[in-house]
Amino acid sequence: MEATTQARIQTWLSGNYDAETKATIQKLQAEGNEKELDDAFYRTLEFGTGGLRGIMGVGSNRVNKYTIGAATQGLANYLKATYTNEPISVAIAYDSRNNSKYFAEITAAVFTANNIKVFLFEALRATPELSFAIRYLGCKSGVVLTASHNPKEYNGYKAYWNDGAQVVAPHDKNIIAEVEKIASVDDVKWDLKPEHLIHIGADLDEAYMAEVLKQSISKDAIARQHDLKIVYTPIHGTGITLIPELLKRFGFTNVNVVAEQATPDGNFSTVVYPNPEEAEALSMGVALAKKLDADLLMGTDPDADRVGIAAKNRKGEWQLLNGNQTAALLFYYMLNAWSEAGKLTGNEFIAKTIVTSDILNKMAAHYGVKAYNTLTGFKYIAGVIREKEGKEQFIVGGEESYGYLIGDFVRDKDALCSAVMIAEMAAYAKDKGLTLFDLLVDIYGKFGFYKESLISLTKKGKDGVAEIAAMMENLRNNPPAEIAGSKTMTMLDYHLQEETDLFSGNKCPLHFEKSNVLQFILEDGSKISARPSGTEPKIKFYFSIVEPLTNPDNFEETEAVLDAKLQQIISELHLN
Repeated sequence: MEATTQARIQTWLSGNYDAETKATIQKLQAEGNEKELDDAFYRTLEFGTGGLRGIMGVGSNRVNKYTIGAATQGLANYLKATYTNEPISVAIAYDSRNNSKYFAEITAAVFTANNIKVFLFEALRATPELSFAIRYLGCKSGVVLTASHNPKEYNGYKAYWNDGAQVVAPHDKNIIAEVEKIASVDDVKWDLKPEHLIHIGADLDEAYMAEVLKQSISKDAIARQHDLKIVYTPIHGTGITLIPELLKRFGFTNVNVVAEQATPDGNFSTVVYPNPEEAEALSMGVALAKKLDADLLMGTDPDADRVGIAAKNRKGEWQLLNGNQTAALLFYYMLNAWSEAGKLTGNEFIAKTIVTSDILNKMAAHYGVKAYNTLTGFKYIAGVIREKEGKEQFIVGGEESYGYLIGDFVRDKDALCSAVMIAEMAAYAKDKGLTLFDLLVDIYGKFGFYKESLISLTKKGKDGVAEIAAMMENLRNNPPAEIAGSKTMTMLDYHLQEETDLFSGNKCPLHFEKSNVLQFILEDGSKISARPSGTEPKIKFYFSIVEPLTNPDNFEETEAVLDAKLQQIISELHLN
C-alpha cells in the first residue's frame, strides 16, 4: 500500500471522525482486507465537473458524510466569494437511494452553518423539479443527492448553478478548486442553523406541473384517445411522485403502474440495475403491458431524469426502443406538431449531443429549424439554451442516453415532462391509426434508417482507470485505417480540439470545450465514437450507421443489413 494511502487512513483514525467510522476502518485492518482499504483510501473522491458520484462507505474515495460535507463546504465557499454583496439561497432535493435523505440533511446543515438559506424538499423529488425550483425560487445554486441509474451501492451529489443547469465553466473548475482546498474535516462547518432552513413541497409541485401542462400540443387527440393503455414503472424511484398525476391531468384515464416497483426503495429490490436502458429493469413493465395488451410502456430511473419506452413492433411483439429511437420519435413529433400548428418562424432550434443520432439534424433541416450539437452531458445543451435565450426559441433537446427536454422551464433532462409528452405522442399516432413503431418506420422512410448501438466496457479500480486511458491513447495515436471495408476519412479529437483528415493529414480546429472524446467518420457515413464515462468506471463506444429505407415493407431486410454491418465493425475493433 502506498505511503499516501496509509497517511489518509491514519488521518481518518486520528482526526475528528465519528467512532463508527473509525471502528469500520479498524475492522478492515484487523481482517487484513488491504484491497478494500486501498480502494477506499488510495485517492480522495474527485469532485468532478458535475459533482460527486461513487460507492457509499467509509473512506476518502467513498460517498459518506465527510466527502459530502467537504463538497458542500467548498461549494458554499465559492458561492460566498462569488456573491459577496447578495443574499444566497440554494435548493436541495434527493431521490430514493439509501442514505439520500441523510446526505441531503448533511448538505442542508453545512449550507445553513455558512449562513446560506436552504430550500429543502420535504420528501424525495425528481432531479428536473430541483432544476425548476432553482429558477422559480431565485436560488444561486442547487444540489440533488442521487447517483442516477447506478447500482444500489452508489450515491452522488450533483451541483447546479443559478439557471437550473449543472455547473459549467468557469464555475465548475472554480468549485473544484474550492473543494480541493478543504484539507481537513475540521474545515467543514457542520452545525445546522434552523433559521436558514425552509421546507418546500406541494407548492413547487403545482408550479412545476403548470409549466408541463403548457407543453401539450395535441389536446384533441388525447381527448379522443384518453383511454390509451399506458403502463408505467418508476423502478422504485422518484417518478412515482408526479408522473401518474401528470398523466391524469393531461387527460389519460387508463394508466397502469407496475405495483411491484411503485414504492421508492433504495435497494431496488426487483431489478439488478435501476436503469431504463437495461431490458431487465423494464421486464416487469413488459409483462404487465403484454397482459393488458397495452399501447405504451414507460419506465424512469431513480431520479426521474431518464425515460425508456417500449411498444409493439410490426410483428406485434413488445420491443424496447433505444435512446436514439425515442429521440427520433419525440423530436419528429415536436417538430411536426409545431409545423402543423404554424408555429415555426425560422428562429427555432433543437439541441443534441455529438454521440446522438444525426437523424435529428436531418429532421431539423427538413423543418427549417437550427440544430446545435454539443459535447456529451446535458449541461452543454442547457448552455446552448442559456446562450440563445431571448434570441432563438428552443423546442426540444436530447441525448442518446435516454435524456430529453421539452420547453426551457427546466435546464436538465426531464423524464417527468418527457413521459407525458411521449404519451401524448402515442395518442397522436393512434389517432392517425398508427402505432409508435409504425411512426418510427415512417420517420426512417423520410430521413434514412439510422441504426445505433452502444458498448460499455467496465474497468474497475485504479487499474481500470489506467487501462481506459491506455485504450484512448492507442486509438488517438493509431487510428484504424479501415473498418468493415470502409476507409476512415476523419478523426475528431475533442481533447486536442482538432479535426484531422486522415488522408491529407490536414488539421482544423474543433470549437468545443476540451473533452476526452474521439470520433471516426468512415467513407460510407458510419460514425464511431469513444468516450470514457465521466461518472462511472467505463469506456463507451458509440456506433451509428445508415441505409435508405425506400419501402416500409423492406424494414426487416434493411435492419438485417445494418445489424450485420454493426457486428462486423464491433468485431474488427475487438469489442465483442
